[in-house]
Amino acid sequence: MQFRIAAEITDVYRCDCSLCRMKGALMTTVHEDAFTLLSGADSLSEYNWNTGIARHCFCSKCGIYPFHRKRAMPDHYGVNVQCLTGFDASALAVRQAEGRGMSVRAKAARDLWTGPREA
Repeated sequence: MQFRIAAEITDVYRCDCSLCRMKGALMTTVHEDAFTLLSGADSLSEYNWNTGIARHCFCSKCGIYPFHRKRAMPDHYGVNVQCLTGFDASALAVRQAEGRGMSVRAKAARDLWTGPREA
């Protein structure tokens, strides 16, 4: 799989939600217009949960997590900068992103009001 981002990376962060904390990715955020998937779309698998808005992608062949569609900004990607060839994040301060406290959608919640219930 290959992708390209056309953006200056000035901010890197680690998220403290359960998924991000365990995968240990170092992230940056780019607008969808600055992200291009060049090859390997057929090798991508997706992990979704809760609201289903965030789309966490990983390679189905090697298991590496390269990027995800963001829940809080669905027109942006969170990109694992450790997957970028030639990028050295060591000069940037790593920000802690707060994901653990994001709202969780109740399992019984419905997307649409279905009208009055029958008695």
